[in-house]
Parts: sequence; structure tokens; C-alpha cells
Amino acid sequence: MFTPGLNEVVVGRNANSSYAGLNLGNTISLGTVRWLIVGIFDAGGTSFDSEIWGDAHLIGPAYNRPDTFFQSVTVHLASPDSLQQLKDALTTDPRLNVDVTREVDYYAKQSTRLTTLITTLGGVVAIVMAIGAVFGALNTMYSAVAERGREIATMRALGFGGPSVVFSFVIEAVLIAFVGGLIGCIAVLPLNGLTTGAMNLQTFSHLAFAFKITPELLVKGILFALAMGVVGGLLPAIRAAVQPIATALRSL
Repeated sequence: MFTPGLNEVVVGRNANSSYAGLNLGNTISLGTVRWLIVGIFDAGGTSFDSEIWGDAHLIGPAYNRPDTFFQSVTVHLASPDSLQQLKDALTTDPRLNVDVTREVDYYAKQSTRLTTLITTLGGVVAIVMAIGAVFGALNTMYSAVAERGREIATMRALGFGGPSVVFSFVIEAVLIAFVGGLIGCIAVLPLNGLTTGAMNLQTFSHLAFAFKITPELLVKGILFALAMGVVGGLLPAIRAAVQPIATALRSL
């Protein structure tokens, strides 16, 4: 840890890995002062991992600011329920003009634009991939219908109705989609915990974050793949079911 009163700082793990020169023992410039990096700390993947910490009474003057000026203060509460008590105490103090909020809400507000951008880009990629998956399923199932015309005609001649044919092809498409979705879920598992970062356009600061692959996301991915399988397999299944038996047999 840095020693209060000395030009020493400690660097978050993500900042250490994201920026060149933020290594233990190096000297960096912040404001008008040179600082010695004496430690690397791990904040468990929180936003603090993207920060550099030092003595506030020295960092403020290094940027020509009074050492009593702070943009934000993080407080460790005795319990989650004591936030309202702290808020009442600070907001009723006439000497202070502060906005008291939970840390998760504060960072959610600070990264609204970045979150919207990532969500939008992710949605566009998902839509494009979904369209490609549907066309892939259509191509696969239309090929299956064309190659198994004799089987379909024989089933219809034996008395199997159109719904049975549709159901069989849809089930086949769903099984193919399930296998594809399962392979996709396995492929993304190595990304769990992978840390990356982006520029926060609201605060113009670097924000590091880690990918988190949860069971809920995996289940949603499988369900999405199954839905694409149904959409892609339904049209070929209907085509197979409505084709006249005599026409199908003569075309063989």
C-alpha cells in the first residue's frame, strides 16, 4: 500500500494489464508530480480495478486543486440498510451539496451511453447471425426434403397425414439447432472471466469490465437456437406435407 505523505501510488489489476508502464517499481507522471508505483491491487473485478490510488492530499495539489475538493467519495456502509441513514445525514448538512447513491447505481448512470452502445451493437450482431442461422436451416431442410422425396411419398401413401410430416421435419430441424446451440455455448465458455475495456464517453475514462457467462445466458442461447430451428424448418416441412403424393412419386 502507498505511504500517506509520500509520492506513492498503487495501481488496479486491470489498469496494470491495460496500460503500458503501470508496472510495479515504475515512475509515472500525474499532474505536476512524479509518482512511484509501489503496489498492484486486485479489487475482485470491480470498477476500482481500473483506478490508480494515492494520497488525496498530494494528488489534489498536483492538479492545482485544493486537497479538500473531491468529485466522489466511496463509503463502506455497516449494512446495506444504512444507506438511507447516511443519505439523511449528508443531505441535511447545509455545508454539503452532495448526491448520495449506491455504487452500482452510480456506475450504471455513468456508463449509460457505453451500455447502450454495447447493447445496440450486440443486438445488431445477434440479428445478423439469426438471419444467417435461419437461411442455413432453410437450406439444410430443403435439401433434406429434396433428397427424401421417396420416403415422404411412401409415408403419405401409407396414411401418415400432413401434420405428422410437418412435425417430423420440425423435430429434425430443432435437433440440428440444439446441437448447434450446444456447440456455440461450449465455444463461448473460455470467454468467461475475460477482461477487456472501453472508453467511457460520459466521463472520458477507461472502464474495464469482464465477460460473465452465466447459466441463464446459456439457457437463453439454447432457446434462441431452438427458435431459429423452428423458423428455419417450418417452411420446408410444410412444403413436404402439401406436395401431392402422386406428383412426389412420379418425380422419383
